Amino acid sequence: MIRRAWLIVLLFGIHVLSGQQCDKTLVGKVIDFHDGVPLESAIIQYNNTIIKTDQDGGYRISGLCPTAYAFTISHENCNERVITLDMKEVTQNDFYLEHHYTDLDEVDLASSQNKVTNSQVEEKLSRKELDNYSNLSIGDALKEISGVTTLTSGNTIVKPVIQGVHSSRIIILNNGVRQEDQEWGEEHAPNMDINAFDQIKVIKGSGALQYGGNAIGGVIIAENKLTALRDTIFGKSQLAASDNGRGGAINSGVSIGLKNGWAGKIQGTAKYFGDSEAPDYVLSNTGHREQSFSAAFGRREFIYGVESYYSFYNATQGILRASHIGNVGDLVRAINNDFPLVINDFGYTIDAPRQETQHHLAKIKGYKRFKNFGKLNLQYSFQYNNRKEFDIRRGDDKDKPSLDLELITHSIESNFLFDSSDNFKKNVGFQFSYQTNTPNPDTGVRRLIPDYKKTGIGAFALTEFKVNDQLTLDAGLRYDFLNINAKKFYEKDFWEERGYDTGFEDLIIDEESDQWLTNPDFDYNSISVSGGLNYIYGNRNTLFFSVSVANRAPNPVELFSDGLHHSAAIIELGDLRFDQEQALKFSLGSEHNDFFDLGSLVISPYLSRIRNFILLEPTEVELTTRGAFPVWEYKQTDAVLYGIDIDYSIDVLESLKFNTGFSYVYGQDTIANEPLISIPAPSFRSEILWKDKRWIARLVNSTVLKQNRYPDNDFEIDIIENNILTTETVALSETPMAYTVFDVFGSYVFDLWQAKDLTIGASITNIFDASYRDYMNRQRFYADNVGRNITLNINFKF
Repeated sequence: MIRRAWLIVLLFGIHVLSGQQCDKTLVGKVIDFHDGVPLESAIIQYNNTIIKTDQDGGYRISGLCPTAYAFTISHENCNERVITLDMKEVTQNDFYLEHHYTDLDEVDLASSQNKVTNSQVEEKLSRKELDNYSNLSIGDALKEISGVTTLTSGNTIVKPVIQGVHSSRIIILNNGVRQEDQEWGEEHAPNMDINAFDQIKVIKGSGALQYGGNAIGGVIIAENKLTALRDTIFGKSQLAASDNGRGGAINSGVSIGLKNGWAGKIQGTAKYFGDSEAPDYVLSNTGHREQSFSAAFGRREFIYGVESYYSFYNATQGILRASHIGNVGDLVRAINNDFPLVINDFGYTIDAPRQETQHHLAKIKGYKRFKNFGKLNLQYSFQYNNRKEFDIRRGDDKDKPSLDLELITHSIESNFLFDSSDNFKKNVGFQFSYQTNTPNPDTGVRRLIPDYKKTGIGAFALTEFKVNDQLTLDAGLRYDFLNINAKKFYEKDFWEERGYDTGFEDLIIDEESDQWLTNPDFDYNSISVSGGLNYIYGNRNTLFFSVSVANRAPNPVELFSDGLHHSAAIIELGDLRFDQEQALKFSLGSEHNDFFDLGSLVISPYLSRIRNFILLEPTEVELTTRGAFPVWEYKQTDAVLYGIDIDYSIDVLESLKFNTGFSYVYGQDTIANEPLISIPAPSFRSEILWKDKRWIARLVNSTVLKQNRYPDNDFEIDIIENNILTTETVALSETPMAYTVFDVFGSYVFDLWQAKDLTIGASITNIFDASYRDYMNRQRFYADNVGRNITLNINFKF
């Protein structure tokens, strides 16, 4: 009986199904989620049936039954989507696809269209180019770019200079976070590992207002992106060994991408080097140690995403022993002598003077896209930076730092990009940061800079308008508020000598013996603007033009410096009276990708007028209980800087290429009517590149001319030796002679388990072991630059 009942039900069900009216119709469009544009020739698949959309993105599907269907929608350069619809309830539906997915900067780092600004020349170094500098620093690598030089203290402390300016006038982004690591010091290198990044961009100029209004020199963007590939795992390891310094570096990283959109990446580096060597002697106490680690994890979809990132950097860097002098007579001899006064045998020990720096960075970022509207970003970051500088001491204090600073920075930022129209985009956002600087009170040495709290608030609005296929305009407006609240002791005599007793009486909050305790509390308000154009003309030629007004508030060291800066081996003096720098900059770029069939040419002239320009100049020599040191004092003036960067390249043969570049900067103090100090000399860089499927060989020449424009900072000093009084000239102004060095690089790619998974390379820098001193090396007063260096490099991909 039961079996008969089930048979009746089954037969009845088949009859109902076979008699079902499959007359449903589904209509709609396939639309680009990004900008609402209908997609022609999109494919809709269901039950072995294929439908294509018309020129308006529309579709019509007839003969559907009143049941659920799984529709697969796809289009060229889109992520395929599967959407289930119940035809009992639906007759009209629009399908949305992520058509611009491969154009996003999150995915395609190599895209030539991936530009931060349209009106300024941007240049970048790829991961392959960065691999050549895996055992060096970011500053060393950036010298490949015309207009970018370096300010160095020996060979391991290297910071970038863009078109003549550096330090607080350059913003460095560490994977989307503004780097905060006591960048004010001229011998403070960025606490970042070059091996942690996929590419590094350089924007010359102050037009990138989304990052800050004080980037008078430019912006350096170091990017470390999660993989966009799904269901994959890959990695690489690199080993470099160098004979100069008799050490090496190793780094390794692994990336993973999952089908559901989650991805992860870890990377680590270790470096170990002993003393560097000039052609004729050892540069004693210039060893270098470095350990770094970074990890990222997140999910990156088109509509939404979240990412967390952490990086750790730890370094110990020796300071040339000959730069720290015991008395005035030795200081004069050290500066005026051709050889260092201290030359020891090669060693790996790093004694005082030295730096120890540690940097932690953590961030979490999320984004959400809104249909036919735009993209919202929100990010929080935390940074902890600890800088210790060790002076030469005796007794129980020899291992105690003379400078010990803890810098903690919290930042929140958000922006909304209105990009539903490719012809008219807008970007608005804000940034908030809170920073505390806490010197260790137990160093036993007068603090160079005091405790301070710094609060910053910024808001910006940017727009980009595409007039036609040839012309694009952009403009930006930014407001910044900055508060610096410090507590600092001033000796009463010094307070009066500086004239602070008139105009700053309200800063005094307490008295302690022969010192005033003061509470400087300064507010700075500034507005920055930018505008420019990008015009494409002729045969693949582009014209860039931008004008910008940027403002930079004085940093705490410029305001409050009062003492010995140990790793720089100078006494630094700031000034409470400083106002904000105000820079007006004009930049022009002309890019010819087919220059009369003679290769490609890029010409980038610029002009910058800076009001209240802050510079650091030597004024005298002072003898302290720790030795004799030059006194360098911050001062404020008006300045003009102009110059030009030129790049030219030509394919001589299919596998042979020639590149050359030239950079020139003119800097003038317009009030004192004298040249600015520390302006890079004119320089040339040329390269012959031979490349085939497996071989790469490069011969590079770098020529730096003598800087003939410098202020007269020489002064005379009386010294007593052997009971005889003599007057000596301290030659701090004279610049080194011009020099030229040759470098050669080569590599060959092998196949092991996979195609091209092993690369073995070698390089020789300063091939002819030339002796020279560079004007932008702060140790040039005491020793030559590094001599010949042979490096072996092994890169294995897996």
